[in-house]
Amino acid sequence: MKATVVMEHLFVRSPDGSYWTRTNFAYSFWQRYLMVFDALSVVSRVEPCDAVQPGWNRVDGPGVVIVELPAWRGLSGYLRNHGTLTRLAQAAIHDDHAVIMRISSSITEAVEPRLRRTGHPFGVEVGSDPWEVFAPGLFRHPLRPLLRRYFRRMQIRQCASAAAACYVTQEALQRRYPAAVGAFSLGVSDVELHPDAFASNPRSARSGRPFRLVMVGSLAYLVKAPDLLIDAVAAAVARGLDLTLTLVGDGRFRASLEERAQRLGVGSRISFRGSLPAGAPVRTELDAADAFVLPSRSEGLPRALLEAMARGMPCLATRVGGIPELLHDEDLIAPGDSSALCAALIALAGDPARQLRSAARNLERARAYAEDRLQEQRNRFFRAVAEATSAWQRGLVDDR
Repeated sequence: MKATVVMEHLFVRSPDGSYWTRTNFAYSFWQRYLMVFDALSVVSRVEPCDAVQPGWNRVDGPGVVIVELPAWRGLSGYLRNHGTLTRLAQAAIHDDHAVIMRISSSITEAVEPRLRRTGHPFGVEVGSDPWEVFAPGLFRHPLRPLLRRYFRRMQIRQCASAAAACYVTQEALQRRYPAAVGAFSLGVSDVELHPDAFASNPRSARSGRPFRLVMVGSLAYLVKAPDLLIDAVAAAVARGLDLTLTLVGDGRFRASLEERAQRLGVGSRISFRGSLPAGAPVRTELDAADAFVLPSRSEGLPRALLEAMARGMPCLATRVGGIPELLHDEDLIAPGDSSALCAALIALAGDPARQLRSAARNLERARAYAEDRLQEQRNRFFRAVAEATSAWQRGLVDDR
C-alpha cells in the first residue's frame, strides 16, 4: 500500500526538479515509512531556488515524491493562498493511499473536510501543542488568542477522529489531545538516533575556562527562548562566571538576538553558527561544548535535546511538554525565568560531579531512543493506519 503524509514544512525545489531541505526531513527520515508502505507522497509547501546550497539535504528519492503546495508565509499569506492550497491538498488524497497527518498543521485543516466527507481513515503524528505554541509572548499577532483556541480545538478533533495516533511523548501530549477510545495509540519520538549518534561514554567535566554552552534550535520564533538564554548568560558573566554560548539555528530573530547580546556586553562570548545540516555537523558543535541548554517556553519532545543526551552531555532544560520524561529533576528549570536559568548555569558549571552525574543519566536515557528500538514501534503505528485503510477500501468495494 502507498501512503500520503500531510505536513507543515517548507521544502526547496532546485532548477533540475529535485527537492531539498535546509533543516529536517531529509530522505533518510522518510525511509522509516517505507518499512511498511510501498511508496510515499509528502504534501507540503515548496519554494523554488536558483541553486542548492552547501549543507542542504536531498528529500525525494526512490519511493518518495513531493506534492507541492504554495510557499506562503504568515497568516496573511495563508489566507491569500487558501483556495489554491485547499484544491491542491485535497487533490493529493487518493482512495488507494493510507493518509497520515503530522500535526499541528494548518495544511491538515485543508484536507480534513475531504477525509470526513468520504470517511477515509487517517493516522495522526502529534509533535507539538498549539495551546503552548500560541501562548502569550510566543506569537505576536492581534488574532493570537483566537488562533490559539482554533488550533487547539482542531488538534483535539483530529486526534479524536483518527484511526491511529502516534505521539512524540509518553504522556504529556496525550493528556491534552487524547485519541478516541478504542483507537490505536502509542508514544514514540520521531528523533533519528543511529549508532553513530551515541558517544561511547558519558562526558567527564573538562578543566580550564571558559565553560562552554551550546543550544540547538530555530531562531524563526522565540519558542526555544534564546532571548532568555542570552539574558541568563549575561547575568552569569556579570556574577563572575567565565562562560561562552554557541547558538546553532537561524531565523528572523537572529539579528535582534545578536543586537541583544551586544547590548548586554556579551557579544564576544556568543557565537551564532546559523543552520547546520543534521548529523555530524551538529554533533561537532555538541562535542565542543561542556553542556547543552534548552530553555524552551513550549515543547513536544525536543529532538535536539535527545541528540545532546546521546552525546553523553550534561543538559539543562525547562519543565515543559515532554522534557520531564527525559531529564532528571535536578536538570529541570522553570520556563520563562532568566534568573533561575542563570542560577542553574552557575550551579552546573561549578560542580564537576554533577556534570558527570547528568551526563551519565542522559546517555543511558537516550539509549532507549535508539533508531532500531523506535522503528519497531513506528511500524506498529504504520500498520494500524494501513489496516484501517484496507478495511475502509473493502467497504467501498462491497458498497459497489
